[in-house]
Amino acid sequence: MSKISLTPTLSLVNDKDQKLGPEFFTLLEYIHETGRLTEAANSLGVSYRHAWNLVNQWSDFFGTELVNFKRGKGASLTELGNKLLWAQQRVSARMGLQLDSLASEINMEINQALKQVKNALTIHASHGYAVAHLPELLKSVPSLQVDLRYMGAAESLASLHRGECDLAGFHLPTGTHGRTVLANVMPLINQRNQRFIHLVTRTQGLFVTEGNPLGIKNITDLELKGVKFINRQVGSATRMLLEQLIKEGSVASGKIEGYQVEEFTHAAVAAFVASGMANTGFGVQPAAAQFDLDFVPLAKERYIFACHANETNKPEVRDLINLIRGNAFNRYVSTLPGYSSPLAGQIMTFREILALDT
Repeated sequence: MSKISLTPTLSLVNDKDQKLGPEFFTLLEYIHETGRLTEAANSLGVSYRHAWNLVNQWSDFFGTELVNFKRGKGASLTELGNKLLWAQQRVSARMGLQLDSLASEINMEINQALKQVKNALTIHASHGYAVAHLPELLKSVPSLQVDLRYMGAAESLASLHRGECDLAGFHLPTGTHGRTVLANVMPLINQRNQRFIHLVTRTQGLFVTEGNPLGIKNITDLELKGVKFINRQVGSATRMLLEQLIKEGSVASGKIEGYQVEEFTHAAVAAFVASGMANTGFGVQPAAAQFDLDFVPLAKERYIFACHANETNKPEVRDLINLIRGNAFNRYVSTLPGYSSPLAGQIMTFREILALDT
């Protein structure tokens, strides 16, 4: 049986019960990316005539134009077209992780019921662009069923402690920036009986709109008048890192406009900034690139998998380690802005992890 995939989609229905589904947003996205209706139609796999008819039908649906056509200058989205595309991207950014986790759980349950699970590996992990690629990478090991569920760093490590997962994924900032995160996760780490698999290093920083019109350069600028911030949720390691940076910069969080407004993923924060609802947010660099935002780097961190020491030779864990050390994974990481994988797949003690930054 093939795996189930759940993808968030946004459908629009008007008062005449007419409905616009996923094809609508896909074509808008291709028009935005290519600037040409011909290329957008090719990307969607439809004829130019069909794409033209769709655009006209959608304009009738809203009673106004969604696409501007200018001779010699191609096609571009109108303000409404851009806002509709942003709405779909925000739905995906906010709900995508929950649906990925749900799909993983459903796949595991169905295949267990069908007795098709030969080798299973359960991963509870803080979200990251590199870890999110692992299910695709693991398709090369058809006998291995992976249950990947996203949760906060502390929650993932607690799951490992309770025996509810094989691997717990979390990120640990390098240098002194890691103090807050370290203080929160240390009670959940068993240095004697656990081992740690290095995945990647990545850069965290501030998302700003193109050209950085407000001149936001560091964490202290969040207090400036007119700067509106969008935060990550309490308990996430990204929020812990931000709190450490705020403390180091002697910034009063109560003076940061929007500090109490939260999103649950890097992509959702970036989408919020891209919409103009905030001037800046904090997260990893690929999210900024995904939404055409500029990026102000502030800190680096390591993404690490924790597991019980006696599990490092488990065949399923060894399969994962071999893939992490392989060319395919490292090529993928090289495409992610701000990411690198010099120690990918190395098994270390926690003392050795901490010594990397001394």
